[in-house]
Amino acid sequence: MWQGQNRYEKETQITKGMKTGPLESGESSSDATPAKLMISVVAVLDFMLRILAAAGTLGSAMAMGTTEETVPLFPQSILLNAEYSDLPMFTFFVIANSVACAYLVLSLPLSFYHIISSAAKSSRIILVVFDTVMLALVTAGASTAAAIVYLAHKGNANANWFAICQQFNSFCERTSGSLIGSFAAAFVLILIIITSAIAISHR
Repeated sequence: MWQGQNRYEKETQITKGMKTGPLESGESSSDATPAKLMISVVAVLDFMLRILAAAGTLGSAMAMGTTEETVPLFPQSILLNAEYSDLPMFTFFVIANSVACAYLVLSLPLSFYHIISSAAKSSRIILVVFDTVMLALVTAGASTAAAIVYLAHKGNANANWFAICQQFNSFCERTSGSLIGSFAAAFVLILIIITSAIAISHR
C-alpha cells in the first residue's frame, strides 16, 4: 500500500513538472520580445542620430572652411584680409569636424546592420569606442575655436588683443555660426553613445 502511494506521488510530481515547463519557457519568450523591440527601436534611433551628427559636422566644416573677408583700411589703397587658415585653431576645427563627418558617414552601414541584426554586440562595442573618440575630437575642435571667436568679439585688454569683429563683421558671423553645428553634433554624439550603451545592456 505504501509503495502504491509513493508511486502515485512521484507520478503527480512528474505531471506538475511537465505542466510548468512550457509555461516557464513561454514566460521567458514573452520577456525576450520587449527587449528585442527595445533594441530595434534604439538601433533605428542610432541610425537617425548619426545622420544628424554627420550633417552638423559637415555644415560646420563647410561654414568655417569657406570663411574669408577682405575689408578696406583707411586709406582705401590698403586692404585687410581674414580667413580661417590664418589661425591654427580654426584649421584644427575644420579638420576635426571633417574627420568626424567622414567617420559618421562610414559608420552608417554598420548602424543599419544593427537594425537588421539585433543580436550584434561586438560591433556595437567597437562603435561606442570610436564614437567616444569622435566626441572628444569634435569637442576639442569646437572649444578651441570658441575661445578664438570670443577673443575676436571681446578682445583682451590685458594681452593687448583687440576685438576685430567691428571690422570683420561677416567673418565673425560665419565663424560663430559654425560653432553652433559643431556643438550640436557633439551633443548628438553623446546621445548616440547613450543609445548604444542601452542596446548593449539589453543584450
